[in-house]
Amino acid sequence: MGMAEMKKPGGLWLLAFLTALFPLEAENTGSNFPVITRLDVRDLAFTQYLADVESARRRVANRARTGEDASSLTEALTVYAYTPGGTDDIFSLAARCNIPYAALATLNRIAHPGTLERAGTLLLPSAPGIFIPENPESDLERLLQSSREENTGVPITINHGGKRAVFLFIPGADFSPTERVFFLNFSFRFPLRAYRLTSAFGMRRNPITGRVKIHEGLDLAAPEGSDVFASRDGVVTELGEDPIYGKYIVIQHGENWVSLYGHLSAIHTTLRSTVRTGALIGKVGSTGQSTGPHLHFELRQNGRAQDPGKLLFRDNPR
Repeated sequence: MGMAEMKKPGGLWLLAFLTALFPLEAENTGSNFPVITRLDVRDLAFTQYLADVESARRRVANRARTGEDASSLTEALTVYAYTPGGTDDIFSLAARCNIPYAALATLNRIAHPGTLERAGTLLLPSAPGIFIPENPESDLERLLQSSREENTGVPITINHGGKRAVFLFIPGADFSPTERVFFLNFSFRFPLRAYRLTSAFGMRRNPITGRVKIHEGLDLAAPEGSDVFASRDGVVTELGEDPIYGKYIVIQHGENWVSLYGHLSAIHTTLRSTVRTGALIGKVGSTGQSTGPHLHFELRQNGRAQDPGKLLFRDNPR
């Protein structure tokens, strides 16, 4: 089929495709989505998807003038399926599809860009907006749910990969600055609910050895036995006892970040376990090279220590 024939609005290819097209509505529970095999105009499904995106974006942009409400805009939402290739990332996909990455991330429940390769087949929405799951699992989803009013969105049901999920769809919404920080993994939760900062990140004189060197984390004083929480979703990649750190835990967050928790009196997690933000992982202690009960907390990006004070999110809702 040539390009000239594809451009005919009344062509049989368009009629056949529209017959199979799955329009998403609030009560839809079907699981058959039009499949895009490649992000190329030679793919008829992708061509139709781009047309749907353009139509939906125009309606969202004009809603202030037309007065169209969220329910009406949701009726125009269609969803397609696409399996990413090895070179795809969420930002390039969003640009290619002309859809904000927040829409792709929230519909597919991607909490961080580095987890795209584990997402499998993606759902591509035709309209910009935020999808908030009824049952949040990640810290990002909990933040989305806590920061938005239910009456601003429309409930939709989606079946995908053998699972049924209910979302609140807010047409035209995008990540807030705080939500964007969480998604990009530049922010972490404080690992203690109550603490006193006794040593910041940077050059200092070691209180035990007397040597001046860089202190690669924060020392947070707290009573012995205080709960220590995971600062962000991740996988426990290391734990044990060290002459300097004492009892310690290392958690991997995505591909580039790790957090370290030292001088613990007890460890309440296991190696290779998946932990959620705010999960109890240990207790404050004074093991290793320590002058009193406190938590030594580090954040490293690509192996380099970063100042946790610039990355920790203090408004912890837990």
